[in-house]
Amino acid sequence: MRRPVARKLAVLAAGAAVVSVGAFAPPAEHDGPARPAPHAPKVPVAVGHGGAVSSVDADASAAGIEVLRKGGNAVDAAVATAAALGVTEPYSAGIGGGGYFVHYDARSRTVHTLDGRETAPLTADSGLFLENGEPIPFAEAVTSGLSVGTPGTPATWQRALDRWGKRSLSTVLEPAERLAREGFTVDDTFRAQTAANEARFRHFPDTAELFLPGGELPVVGSTFKNPDLAGTYRELRREGVDALYRGGIGRDVVDTVNEPPVDPGSGWNARPGDLSARDLAAYRVRSQAPTRTSYRGLDVYSMAPSSSGGTTVGEALNILERTDLSRAGDLRYLHRLIEASRIAFADRGRWVGDPAFEDVPTKELLSQRFADSRACLIEDDAVLTSPLAPGDPRDPEPCATGGTAAPTTYEGESTTHLTTADRWGNVVAYTLTIEQTGGSGITVPGRGFLLNNELTDFSFAPANPAVHDPNLPGPGKRPRSSMAPTIVLDRYDRPVVALGSPGGSTIITTVLQTLTGFLDRGLSLPDAIAAPRASQRNTAQTDLEPGLYDSEVRRSLEAIGHSFRENPEIGATTAVQRLPDGTWLAAAEKVRRGGGSAMVVRPAR
Repeated sequence: MRRPVARKLAVLAAGAAVVSVGAFAPPAEHDGPARPAPHAPKVPVAVGHGGAVSSVDADASAAGIEVLRKGGNAVDAAVATAAALGVTEPYSAGIGGGGYFVHYDARSRTVHTLDGRETAPLTADSGLFLENGEPIPFAEAVTSGLSVGTPGTPATWQRALDRWGKRSLSTVLEPAERLAREGFTVDDTFRAQTAANEARFRHFPDTAELFLPGGELPVVGSTFKNPDLAGTYRELRREGVDALYRGGIGRDVVDTVNEPPVDPGSGWNARPGDLSARDLAAYRVRSQAPTRTSYRGLDVYSMAPSSSGGTTVGEALNILERTDLSRAGDLRYLHRLIEASRIAFADRGRWVGDPAFEDVPTKELLSQRFADSRACLIEDDAVLTSPLAPGDPRDPEPCATGGTAAPTTYEGESTTHLTTADRWGNVVAYTLTIEQTGGSGITVPGRGFLLNNELTDFSFAPANPAVHDPNLPGPGKRPRSSMAPTIVLDRYDRPVVALGSPGGSTIITTVLQTLTGFLDRGLSLPDAIAAPRASQRNTAQTDLEPGLYDSEVRRSLEAIGHSFRENPEIGATTAVQRLPDGTWLAAAEKVRRGGGSAMVVRPAR
């Protein structure tokens, strides 16, 4: 079923370049800092030279472009963009969270990754979220100090810059500090996200003071400034990340987690955590090998555990490898996509956890032999039952259906993803988060950033006491994630496309569908991103966006046994593509999450 993918990509690229005409780009280098004018519209596609940035926010993308135009590389631009997102997307990311960083080195033509996931306190055990032997209600655990993991984002930035960057942390944080000080324009998405969190934000006076100015929701079109965050970035620029891991910022984080500054009149039980200075000092970013999957003659690289993104996307692609999706009709394509995802999620739930604590069979999960033993479960006229029991990748048994299913745990659907590329051909795919929208809801007093609620990604208790759960809490353990920053290389180890998405467990299905739409279905990268999505995560019902839910293909799928529920929005992809002539195509969402922002250093004429 292998086809001349490289030739096909050249055709797609030529078509994609057409839609970029007139795309917004920052002014030339001598015109000053690259920042969009107030109220400048987001543009989801741009094509050009010198490098590219794609994110969910125009100010953030412009920060990355500014660094590229001043001689920085893709890594420098990624850190600058991420720091700016901490200003404009504070409910999705920031220095109070963590993430996963995937880097392509053009000189060596190799891919490397950093695991900057948050960790549980060193005092944590498997009963972290139990009270009187019973799991704490999820909504109560989320908005608490108990849910806060040791932040990994600042350490990730420093490690990435040390290994692959050309600029200092002080230099690349400057655009974000300026943005926090001068402010950004409030849009509908920022106001809506604030409104969705208003009730719990009011539990914490510091959060309410920052995000509910004057006690009200921020007004669309107004300027939102965060001087406390500007001061925090200034301190990081001056003292380095030790300001958080061994200094004053860290002391404030520890105090906030252990004694959440809750409004006594709110009646909210903001359970304290047990984070210590020792936890911060002991935190380490993991440098590790990426996952690698061969698909249609290309190499797909992503994050290995503690994230399940690389293994789950990779297994699903291996399952689909034997089906020619380019020739399949919409019904067969979506059916196969849904069933491959269902199977991969079944195996993820049983086998993937933090490899420092669990024996995770990563190599076996990504073997074609295991995928073939699972693919034979799929029939074109029937639907697998969910939750489906896992297979055993260590000893694959063809079409096995025995065993006990491991349900998919809830993951917050916030998070953000950015992709960058530079003039030298380096590429970064970086997904970062504070967990659900608004994180824990707790702002560090005087520091201007929210703390994560990442520890709620752990299982609170085993779904079945008789079956080992690899995702229970432990001392210093990383909770399982679904983040899947991905870079695809051709047979000469050159980049084809890099992409990723926010969305909790729907990250995996979003990346999978975007990849197959682009590589198999003849869609340009912008169209693959914009296509209506389906998300099956080993549950009885599959989520469908309205474009599929309201279609004839949904009724055809229901006729063979599928069950669906409507989801208004799944994921928010950003991506970059290397075109055959050496230019970059940056692409983002047209509508989801308010639309994304794609920029290049020098637009193609």
